[in-house]
Amino acid sequence: MSRIIVNSEKNGFEKDGKPFFYLADTFWSAFTNATEDEWIYYLEKRKMQGFNTVQINTMPQWDRCLSDIGIYPFETEDGQKFDFTKRNDEYYKHAAKMCEIAVEKGFTPALVVLWLNFVPDTWAAKFMDCNLMSEDFIRPYTENIVEVFDRFDPIYIVSGDTDFETPRAIRYYKQALDVLCEKSPDSLKTLHIKRGYDVIPEELIDKIDFYMYQSGHNKDGQDMAYKLPASLKDKYPKKPIVNAEPCYEQMGYSRNVYGRFGQEDVRKAAWQSILSGASAGVTYGAHGVWNWYKSNAPHNKIIGEGFDCAFPCMDALHFPGASDYGFIKKYILNENLCGIQPVQEILLNETEEIRIAKKNDTYLAYVPRTTCLRLKGDFSACIAIAYDLTTHAEMELKIQHKENESTFEMPLFQRDMVISISK
Repeated sequence: MSRIIVNSEKNGFEKDGKPFFYLADTFWSAFTNATEDEWIYYLEKRKMQGFNTVQINTMPQWDRCLSDIGIYPFETEDGQKFDFTKRNDEYYKHAAKMCEIAVEKGFTPALVVLWLNFVPDTWAAKFMDCNLMSEDFIRPYTENIVEVFDRFDPIYIVSGDTDFETPRAIRYYKQALDVLCEKSPDSLKTLHIKRGYDVIPEELIDKIDFYMYQSGHNKDGQDMAYKLPASLKDKYPKKPIVNAEPCYEQMGYSRNVYGRFGQEDVRKAAWQSILSGASAGVTYGAHGVWNWYKSNAPHNKIIGEGFDCAFPCMDALHFPGASDYGFIKKYILNENLCGIQPVQEILLNETEEIRIAKKNDTYLAYVPRTTCLRLKGDFSACIAIAYDLTTHAEMELKIQHKENESTFEMPLFQRDMVISISK
């Protein structure tokens, strides 16, 4: 095994001396909800679709589907409230076995240490406060996480879906991060923060290796996919950026708003993120996989954020957007575009929906709906190829130049596309 590292440009990752594009799937509930046979099937399916990382919560996900397996990290009578003084070593053996299988199949585990409902003064603690850890428990708890999982060369996601509204909440995460830095100095560490949020406390900023943000599942605010990486780049020291939770495929809009995100929505969130500075990777999610919904499992009465019903996990595994994300990774690596950086200032179309970035002599634009792309500068000597992201059809575009403006022929595609422009 070998660890993933940050590249020398601090805009992406490397593994074994080669660019590594972080393409994760979200399976927060894997350790509590999946049988070993289900886990193997899941990994083989996601491997075929192109994924190389799995994001998992090391504690039971607060809004997961309830498990029909019945294994938990601490003693519990109902699978909901835990006695943190009584650790269940069988759970950690089970979780370690799952990580061993994942690594054997070519996946990197990205493990959340403290989901926000276990930490006081976070937004989820206001909804569910029955499992708040005591502050003096954080060090031994995190030490056990390292002892169990570090041999699998994981990425440690210190926080899950969190905010940092009080000094106490920050202190909890700092203690966990301090333990990780002490006990696992070579591992990559980051923070998973809540939707639309770009706050990273000063006490934590120098201890993490890259930034995660979440454009999330609200019907409104999907522009966070491209606004948040720009904000992170402006506010903080240069580090790789990943959209760790764009909208999930077939997730009902948050807060019980009617409607669901479809294949094109999740694809749009990914491309807009990558071409706006979050070029180190992206995470996919399917509604029914992250919470591992099985129709024969007990009903979970926890409301969470108010999403519509999930699809059965074995159906959700086959949603088409997963293969779209695999295509993104393949395209970025094949075209040597890892770490591509935004050049939005050259766009002349009057919309923020179109995103454009550059690496070396190659420009790449994401166009959600077909139009004549207009860019500042003379591109008349370039070759422009439009790729239909639905059919993967290609079309070479004619380019007209006049008065420091280049206009690209409108592609005859009916859905979203990327346009590659190179000399």
